[in-house]
Amino acid sequence: MFKNYIKTAWRNLVKNKTHSFINITGLSVGIAVAILIGLWIWNKISYDKYNKNYGCIAQVLQNQTLNDNIATWGGVPYPLAEELRKEYGSNFKHVILSSGAYDQIIKTNEKAISKRGAYMEPGAPDMLDLQILEGANSGLTDPTSVLISKSAAEAIFGDANPLDKIIEIEGKVTASISGIYKDIPNNSAFAGIDFIGPWQLKLAIDKWIEEMDDPWGNNSFQVFVQLAENVDLANVSSQIADVKSNNIRREQLSSNPRLFLQPMSKWHLYSEFKGGINTGGRITFVWLFGMIGVFILLLACINFMNLSTAKSERRAREVGVRKAIGSLKTQLIHQFLIESFLVVFLALILSLLFAEISLPFFNSLADKQLSVPWSNIFFWLMMVGSALFLGLIAGSYPSFYLSELNTVKILKGSFRTGRFASIPRKLLVVVQFTVSVILIIATLIVFRQIQFAENRPLGYNHAGLISVTMHSADIHNHFDTVRNTLKNSGAITEMAESANPLTQVWRTNGGFYWEGKEANQTVMFPTCGVSYEYGKTIGWEIKEGRDFSKDFPSDSSAFILNETAVKYMGLEDPVGKTIRWSDGVAFKVIGVVKDMIMESPYASIRPTFYFLNRNVPPIVNLRLNPSVSAGTALDTIKKIFEEFSPGQPFEYQFVDTEYAQKFSDEKRLGNLATIFAVLAIFISCLGLFGLTTFVAEQRTKEIGVRKVLGASNLALWRLLSGEFIMLVIISLFIATPVAYYLMHQWLQNYQYSTNLSWQIFAATGIGLLLITFLTISFQLIKVALMNPVKSLRSE
Repeated sequence: MFKNYIKTAWRNLVKNKTHSFINITGLSVGIAVAILIGLWIWNKISYDKYNKNYGCIAQVLQNQTLNDNIATWGGVPYPLAEELRKEYGSNFKHVILSSGAYDQIIKTNEKAISKRGAYMEPGAPDMLDLQILEGANSGLTDPTSVLISKSAAEAIFGDANPLDKIIEIEGKVTASISGIYKDIPNNSAFAGIDFIGPWQLKLAIDKWIEEMDDPWGNNSFQVFVQLAENVDLANVSSQIADVKSNNIRREQLSSNPRLFLQPMSKWHLYSEFKGGINTGGRITFVWLFGMIGVFILLLACINFMNLSTAKSERRAREVGVRKAIGSLKTQLIHQFLIESFLVVFLALILSLLFAEISLPFFNSLADKQLSVPWSNIFFWLMMVGSALFLGLIAGSYPSFYLSELNTVKILKGSFRTGRFASIPRKLLVVVQFTVSVILIIATLIVFRQIQFAENRPLGYNHAGLISVTMHSADIHNHFDTVRNTLKNSGAITEMAESANPLTQVWRTNGGFYWEGKEANQTVMFPTCGVSYEYGKTIGWEIKEGRDFSKDFPSDSSAFILNETAVKYMGLEDPVGKTIRWSDGVAFKVIGVVKDMIMESPYASIRPTFYFLNRNVPPIVNLRLNPSVSAGTALDTIKKIFEEFSPGQPFEYQFVDTEYAQKFSDEKRLGNLATIFAVLAIFISCLGLFGLTTFVAEQRTKEIGVRKVLGASNLALWRLLSGEFIMLVIISLFIATPVAYYLMHQWLQNYQYSTNLSWQIFAATGIGLLLITFLTISFQLIKVALMNPVKSLRSE
């Protein structure tokens, strides 16, 4: 019997090729999208779960009241780790002091290579659950040894055994390799760390750490903890809240620092704070794409249900004949359900093929390394379970409703579906196009927001500007010679040093005092030490006063402020004003520059201070000569840099490329939204085409009668299309306010945002109506042009 069900179901699929194609194609696309989005979501929610200690690891964060706002960050003073061990040690299995991870030069006798590394205390390998492949995880107990990842070992030593090999780090210290660990997974907060050195090695590289006169006032480090068994995180978090405020100087108490623990489970998805309160983060994207995946799958299911119900009404006579010759109600139910399951499973097979083929493109678009988990039993249970559910939902109407019909009425021809039978289908079509309109509007607004931010004035000229991160003082010690050599070669027009790149803020400082400042006001401003040539190199715009100049020795104690700093501090005629910093040293304001975007292009610009650098700056900025090709200029720069700094590989970044990276998340969101919107329209139009075909077939004789009575082709087209056009218009009226509200809420996340222009909504409506016209017109015009003799000859 089951074989007969399958055979009959297959024959029905082949007989109704158009409906079968629409159902299988729409469902397969919808399921494929759901699979891809599901893989992306799983990657996000499984962040750091490779670690067996996942549930008991946390990072110490702090809230501070600065610039009249409560700011939250992960930087803490380095004495904090020892203080936590001393006062609250019973609450923790590990308290790990760590530097941030950053690129460093690793040198052997054969090569020098840049690798990303961090320095941590001895318990780190156990807390991070490092998988040691060779050597021992106790390597961090030796201040002269390091652990390196497998990929780093292969990059540095090739096929040779790296254990006990000596490497030089940053040209300052040497260390032996005591262990090789398996690369940390990409979906981890510690991904990309190529080597881990002991904390004592960090102190040997940066001696200033132990030489600080106010170690509790410097927040350049990180502290991670692993809770002891049966210890409540919230309770410990409240206990340590005042640790920093109990140790800082009295004048710093106005910032009201409050420590708390952020569990590892919230690092990736709940990383945003406003006013000291966790407001979410990437979890928004998880919900967003999850809903998009559900909606696209819903659109495909609506097609399936609409066409299944429409087709089932035409099969009422078949049901009557089957029941008349003895078919049982259960047999009819089984037949219709088998047909539904067959369509869904064919779509499932096709969707897996689509997902596998499109995965490389999706990975490139989403910047991920996802793969279909073919060997995962949970994945297959999800696939099969979803297919059974979809098949049951779509097949429930024809199987249970038609099997109940009265056989006599069907065979006498007195069975009618009723005037309201099509209402559920119309409602589902409205739902389809409502979702599609919302996706289209959202996509257009995302790209409008990106374009709006890209057109924001930078405050400097980033074209032809490159930056080089230095890991030694070689170039600094020969700065004038290198600069003059490069200028004379024609490769550059100017060169300057700075304490941070143009596209980032690496340092913020407090302790500023000026006339008019409130006594209890605590401030923290970005600061950037630069060389004399900085302004000319980057092309900043002086609004008041002048630039730094070697003609004025007093500029060693001078500030140049940005416009936001002048406004925040309430300075009128700022040039010539005195500002005291930290230890009371007086700095004179000599100039004001136009605001420059150094952080997010969507955020407000912070008050920023520029001064002449007293230390060795790590960044060299070079303005390429526009009259020389970039390739020629870079070759010349590389040759000269390697001559003066032979121990460092020449690695550079174009500033305009680095700035463009700031739009990567939004562009990725926009590109994904575009694809999903196109697929949503495609699936909706497939369903609309199928319903149009059904309506045209159903009303063929009516159209023939109307033509005999004198109806024109245009009148017939208007009659048949008006119903579908009205459904799309209703969708537009429903979707427009919903899309407006959702995108207005989304734009609230940006301090610098575009407006919601009516043109976007109008363009979406016109475009969708045009697509609808094109979708329905082919089949309706075909029917309207049909010879009425053919449609009426059987009457």
